[in-house]
Amino acid sequence: MTAIKHALQRDIFTPNDERLLSIVNVCKAGKKKRNCFLCATVTTERPVQVNVVKVKKSDKGDFYKRQTAWALRDLAVVDAKDAVKENPEFDLHFDKVYKWVASSTVEKNTFISCIWKLNQRYLRKKIDFINVSSQLLEELPKVAEESVPSGENQSVAGGDEEAVDEYQELNAREEQDIEIMMEGCEYAISNAEAFAEKLSRELQVLDGANIQSIMASEKQVNILMKLLDEALKEVDQIEMKLSSYEEMLQSVKEQMDQISESNHLIHLSNTNNVKLLSEIEFLVNHMDLAKGHIKALQEGDLTSSRGIEACTNAADALLQCMNVALRPGHDMLHAVKEQQQRFSDLREQFARRLASHLNSVFVQQGHDQSSTLAQHSVELTLPNHHPFHRDLLRYAKLMEWLKNTDYGKYEGLTKNYMDYLSRLYEREIKDFFEVAKIKMTGTTKEGKKFGLHGSSGKLTGSTSSLNKLSVQSSGNRRSQSSSLLDMGNMSASDLDVADRTKFDKIFEQVLSELEPLCLAEQDFISKFFKLQQHQSIPGTTTNEAEEMDGGILSRSYTSGGPQTISSEKDMIRQMMTKIFRCIEPELNNLIALGDKIDSFNSLYMLVKMSHHVWTAQNVDPASFLSTTLGNVLVTVKRNFDKCISNQMKQMDEVKISKKSKVGILPFVAEFEEFAGLAESIFKNAERRGDLDKAYIKLIRAVFVSVEKVANESQKTPRDVVMMENFHHIFATLSRLKISCLESEKKEAKQKYTDHLQSYVIYSLGQPLEKLNHFFEGVEARVAQGIREEEVSYQLAFNKQELRKVIKEYPGKEVKKGLDNLYKKVDKHLCEEENLLQVVWHSMQDEFIRQYKHFEGLIARCYPGSGITMEFTIQDILDYCSSIAQSH
Repeated sequence: MTAIKHALQRDIFTPNDERLLSIVNVCKAGKKKRNCFLCATVTTERPVQVNVVKVKKSDKGDFYKRQTAWALRDLAVVDAKDAVKENPEFDLHFDKVYKWVASSTVEKNTFISCIWKLNQRYLRKKIDFINVSSQLLEELPKVAEESVPSGENQSVAGGDEEAVDEYQELNAREEQDIEIMMEGCEYAISNAEAFAEKLSRELQVLDGANIQSIMASEKQVNILMKLLDEALKEVDQIEMKLSSYEEMLQSVKEQMDQISESNHLIHLSNTNNVKLLSEIEFLVNHMDLAKGHIKALQEGDLTSSRGIEACTNAADALLQCMNVALRPGHDMLHAVKEQQQRFSDLREQFARRLASHLNSVFVQQGHDQSSTLAQHSVELTLPNHHPFHRDLLRYAKLMEWLKNTDYGKYEGLTKNYMDYLSRLYEREIKDFFEVAKIKMTGTTKEGKKFGLHGSSGKLTGSTSSLNKLSVQSSGNRRSQSSSLLDMGNMSASDLDVADRTKFDKIFEQVLSELEPLCLAEQDFISKFFKLQQHQSIPGTTTNEAEEMDGGILSRSYTSGGPQTISSEKDMIRQMMTKIFRCIEPELNNLIALGDKIDSFNSLYMLVKMSHHVWTAQNVDPASFLSTTLGNVLVTVKRNFDKCISNQMKQMDEVKISKKSKVGILPFVAEFEEFAGLAESIFKNAERRGDLDKAYIKLIRAVFVSVEKVANESQKTPRDVVMMENFHHIFATLSRLKISCLESEKKEAKQKYTDHLQSYVIYSLGQPLEKLNHFFEGVEARVAQGIREEEVSYQLAFNKQELRKVIKEYPGKEVKKGLDNLYKKVDKHLCEEENLLQVVWHSMQDEFIRQYKHFEGLIARCYPGSGITMEFTIQDILDYCSSIAQSH
């Protein structure tokens, strides 16, 4: 225990300027836990503090740590459990009762005795020692009185403190004396008994000497004793004065404690007052609305800019007061509740007044704008709504306030705005489209011819009549082919380029007027109703929004604010769809009229509409304008596809005359007209891919139909029909340089060349028919294996037979045969394509090639016979030139 005591003193108490006086090994009663130590300590500095410290061994090592400390002045009761029997249990009553079990009764008694002594020495307070033996509490004073002369008992406690240390180290002089003594007795280590006897003898000699010295100086001893008695009396007097001083100081200490406690209460009261003042200032500063703001909310002028600004500032101030973050407990104050109710009443009153005023502004706008419609009825322009937007934007901040404070009234204003403006825009847009239709068709009387009727400008023609419209052949311009086509409807060729250009400009003007109108309205809605335009949201189709009624906003928003399933961008698009619900049907009617006037107008509309859709999608791909134009573009694309399909259908249904030559087929001329027009329209257009696909379909249909007509032709040879039409197709593709039809251009050239060669060979076989048959027989004999020089020995192919055949074709007959051939070719070919000289030149070349072939056979099969043709190559050239010039 001594070693543990020294270790605790060194490691725990010395660093804290404390001295360890007593220690007891204990554990808590009734619980099986690790042992700990209760230590009684005093501080080394004054005033002395007495503590009871609980020390516990650390779980992570062998060192001890200070766990809990109690001041001895807080100890009320010490209960030893049993004053008679030995019992290791005892209780200490501090703020609560701590029950302990000591490792031994002796340690418990020693510890309790030390606590009693420390209380007597430093505190002298009333600590109840229960079930403690009176002998244990009286033991220390008795020992002190017996061992100390009278007047010295005041040092008992101090002696106890010093006696606590059971072991004292030797000082340097003592160690030196012991070493000298042991050096004088070398056998002290090996013979301790002899050494002890020697020391005993020397001690006896020393005691005797001391006694003799005392007896010799008895007089000095008496004097010393007298002095000691006087000193003890002085000490008693000093001790009495110290006791009185201590009692006085104890009284002063109690008074100082009372003063300290009073100061604490005063400080606590001041702190509470400061906090209360802070709370009051917070409420006053954040929940007090100026009288000027209250007056503006109740009576402010909502028609002037200054009044609107004052109302806006007052509404913002009111919103700040209502949204202040109250601290815990504020909402329970009666004044706070009254102020909040007052704010709610002000908000409701101003919201009602603001909504009523804005509704009046919406109605007035409808009346004012209607008066300006007359001046726009003649011109193809839409009224400008900028002044109305500018006036309303002054209320944008108030609308934002209304949206945040009273969403029901905000939603009501939104619905009323859509109702009033949708009717206004419907009148304006329908009148605008009426003017556009009149300008497209010329006069109103002409408009009736195309199905225009009434002020609405709607088409009255049936769907079946629209479906019958198709692109008619450009051959209608030529009287000779007017009977080839079934002409039941209006022909596109009856309208010149100027009419189509006029339609293109009117259609572009319509789109150019609608686009800024929609963008301006959408921008105004975003700013006025405080809706975000630019955010990523999933797109919805306009068809879904067309079914929107006045309550769609209610379904998208709750009373507290917008739901997550509907974004503000959706709300903008829904409002635009409700306001401009007539744009899409009016555009579709206009497109149907343009297609009815001339189905080739679908090309112009496809290019213009594609460009405007592309522009709108670059700005906002999910906007109302982009979606609406996209839907209309689908209709235009259908009309374009119908135009292509009608042309292909006409190719299938084409009829040719059995009495006249075919010439250039009507659908071939139509394709040329279509391609030329399309190339001029689609130059640098975004929808070039649609045109390329149409080209592929049309050209393949043209190829198939040309072959079909050529096979059915009775008046004109098949090769001529194929040659002329594919030459025309080749010339058209070469002139227009359509990149996607390069392979078709090569194919057309090849077909033209093949059929030209076939026609030439077929035609040249008749003027020298017998000569052809003769040499075909010669070639057949050579092919059978007869040598060429032996052919002349064949009876049917001897020299006499050859001369007989040659004499049948003198130069005069050859010229006559060629002249007849020229006339026949001239009858087969049409004047439009102007291929007569080309064909005649090819026939001349082919005739010369046959002539050279015949001469070669004569030279090889009839060598040395001297047989030659009745005419020469030069004669052939002269004959062909003369015939061509004569015609």
